[in-house]
Order: sequence, then C-alpha cells, then structure tokens
Amino acid sequence: MPGAVARLPRQVRAELTRRLRRNRRAFGKDDVQVIEPPLLRRAVGASALGNCMEWFDFGVYSYLAATIGKVFFPGASPAAQVISSFATFAAAFVVRPLGGLVFGPLGDRIGRQKVLATTMIMMAVGTFAIGVVPGYATIGIAAPVLLLLARMVQGFSTGGEYGGATTFVAEYSPDRRRGFLSSWLDFGTFVGYALGSALVTVLNLTLTDDQMLSWGWRVPFLIAGPLGVIGLYMRLKLEESPAFQQQLDEHEKSLAQESAGSELKDIVRNHWRPLLVCMGLVLLYNVTNYMVTGYLPTYQTETLDRSSGSADLLVLVGMVWIVVLITFLGRLSDRVGRRPLYAVAAAAMIVLAVPAFLLIKAHGTWPPILGVLVLSTLLACFAAPSAATLPALFPTAVRYAAMGIGFNFAVAAFGGTTPLVTAALVTATGDDLMPAYYLMLAGAIGLLTVAFLPESAQVPLKGSQPMVGSRQERRELITTSEELYAFTQEREKQEREKARHR
Repeated sequence: MPGAVARLPRQVRAELTRRLRRNRRAFGKDDVQVIEPPLLRRAVGASALGNCMEWFDFGVYSYLAATIGKVFFPGASPAAQVISSFATFAAAFVVRPLGGLVFGPLGDRIGRQKVLATTMIMMAVGTFAIGVVPGYATIGIAAPVLLLLARMVQGFSTGGEYGGATTFVAEYSPDRRRGFLSSWLDFGTFVGYALGSALVTVLNLTLTDDQMLSWGWRVPFLIAGPLGVIGLYMRLKLEESPAFQQQLDEHEKSLAQESAGSELKDIVRNHWRPLLVCMGLVLLYNVTNYMVTGYLPTYQTETLDRSSGSADLLVLVGMVWIVVLITFLGRLSDRVGRRPLYAVAAAAMIVLAVPAFLLIKAHGTWPPILGVLVLSTLLACFAAPSAATLPALFPTAVRYAAMGIGFNFAVAAFGGTTPLVTAALVTATGDDLMPAYYLMLAGAIGLLTVAFLPESAQVPLKGSQPMVGSRQERRELITTSEELYAFTQEREKQEREKARHR
C-alpha cells in the first residue's frame, strides 16, 4: 500500500475508495473544494459570535429562575415557584421541534444564511420582551401568560438555530479540521452562557434582594435588543455555504422546490437510523448541559441553601473551564476520532456523576469547585465534537431539516426538561443526589448510542465534495487519490485473477 494511502485514517480511506470506485477515476481539481482562509475565518467567526449572542439571550433565564419565580408566581411556595419557573423554561423546548420543522426544510430550500438571520432577530425580540413584561403584582395572571409567550418565541427561533449553525459551519470546514473549527460554535455558546452568568453574578453581588426583584433581573433581558441588531448584521454579511451552493448548482435543484412535508417524510423513512443516533447523542450532551447551566444554580440556592452570588460564581467557573477546554477537545476529535471521545466521556459520566455531586454538596470552597469542574469537563467532551459529528450523519440535501428534527425533538424531550424533572424528583423524593442518578442514566444511553455511531473524523460530508483549506492540500489529496485509485485497481485485478483460477 502506498505511503500516503497507508497514513489515511481507516474511515477516510474507506470513503475515498467508495467515491473513486463510483467515479471510476482519481480526483481532479474540480472534484475537491478549496475553502479560502479569509472566507473560512469570517464564516466560523461570525457564526460563533452570533451563537454567543443568541445563547446569552437564551441562557440568562436559567440563572434567574429563582428570582423570576418570585416575580411571576408570588403566591406559591418556594419549591413551587422554582418548579413553575422551570416549567416556563421547559415550555420553550416544547415549541423547539415546531421551529425545527419549519426552519429546517426552509434552510434546505432557500439557504442556511437567510434562516440563521431570521432566528437571530426572533431570539432578540423574545428575550427583550421578557425584560419588559410587568410582574404578577402589576397585571396579575396576564404576567405569567406573557412570560410564557415570550419564552415560546425564544424556543421557536432556537428550533432553527443550532441545527442551522452546525450545518453552516460544518459545510464550510475543511475535512481534516472540521472537529476543531466546528467546536468554535459551541465555544461561542458557552461564552454566551458565561457572559450571562457573569452579568447575573455581578447583579446578585451588587444589588439587594429587593432591587433584584424590583428591576435588576430585567437588565440581562433588555440587553438583548442591541445584541440582536449586531448579530443580525453579522449574519447578513455571510455568504451561503459551499456545500449548499454546490447542491443548487448541480444535480439537486429539484429538492429546493420539494415541499417540506415530503422532505420530512423522506427523512423519517430513509434516514431513521442516523436520526436515532443523533437523538441519542443530543440527549447525552443536553441533559448534561442543562443540568450544569440550567439546574445547578437553583440546586445550590434552593436545595443546598447557598447564596445566589456564590452559586452563580461556581457555575461561572465551570463555564470558563469549558471555554478553555472546548477547542482543544475539538482538535483532539480530529486526531483520535469522535467515537473514542464520546465513549470515554459517557463512561466517565456513569462513574463520576455521584462523586461530583457529593463534592458540590460538601462544605468549603474547593470541593464544590472540583465537583463543578468534573461535570464541566465531561460537558466539554460532549460539546466539542457535536457540531462536527451531528451534521455528518446526514446528506446535504436534507441536513438542515434532519438536524432540526433530531436535535430539537431530543432537546425538547430530555434536555430542556432536565431542570424541571430534576427539581420535581428532588422535591418528591427528598434525595438531593437525584441529579447524579439522572446523569448516570444519560451516560448509559450515550454509551449505547456510540456503539452505532459511524466514525466521521476527517471524512468528507455526505453529498459534498472533499473540502480542503488550501491549494496545496488539494494537490496532496489529488495525488493521494491517484495512488489509492491505482492501488484499488491493482487489488481488484488480483482478486479477479484469483477468482479465475479457482
């Protein structure tokens, strides 16, 4: 076997061999897509920054859940206030699948960039609306109703956000670096979370409880207006992804005219296996995500009786740690593969969930910090490869819609309900280790899912040309394809000779 061919990862060699046999020739210049570095940096940077702003908007609600419960559900007990607030939090996830069903097929027909600009402005409007809704003391029952409507606008827009953003970045990224470059999208997500957490922490430390209840909680939501304008401007400046342009320019124009209903039927009928794998990985990632970002602040204040400031600061430490780790783990997934990273982290979740929560419950400064860092490290291991792994499960023609279905249904059923279900389980059982048991179950489901996950590190996306980051890489890939094609032809000739002599 030629040296360049032997150095290819097994999954890359298998995919290139399949494509060469289908084409019956080695690759030429027109068969390999070069993504120029300036265009790549702009696409990844703008997507990550837009995602940062959007998830700042979405995340601040979870940090203010206890305060919001007091403002909008003042007549309930403290436990009921928390559960009511998280029920409103979960309501946004109920409509997320609807957003995915609308925006996903739309993104496959009119383009990723247009839909992402739309979701950006919708999120900003929904978040700003929460900041101006009067409390229960002012307008009574209309207050929680309006809060619910604003959350549903947020959820509807988010239904088209993550699937579209991951699809967009994955379709821009060279195959060899897709894990690293796509991890910047979740880098933006957790920077947004961290900024939201930092702002809420500063407010809790500088304002009195009465000031927070009166007006302080509104500040993070009101910031959404200016952020939305900035995010919209950045997304409108982006060009459509090369994979989508190639699809429209070549043999799949008819799919751009296909109705959303027929596309969704095609996905469920023909792509149900990768759809289930997608949902399993999303469950693993998002149960951990919303346990740390959504439930942990309230768990500390309501169950462990810690101050809001110390609880928010502890979660902020975890968010900063994830931001530090995530792109390194994305690069690692390009080298060792997505499957090993998922598998090791899922197994570690099963083993470490209970010890992590015992540390979080412990007195002192360092044990809780260590517990949060353990959970945050595992979350980073799930987040880092996700934006590269999930889009690679589906072909270009249905990628956005399939992501909209798989991601949003799993998040709605398991991720967004995590704070609500966990808070209810702790209240019902009196066992403050229920969050750890919930994470162990998610880890077991994730480990089972990884067994059915095809390795996609450095592999070209389905339905797209091989992607490289320079003309030099294109020349290297063309040379490698010539060696691989010659080797394949020679091996097939030898097999025919053997068959003839039998």
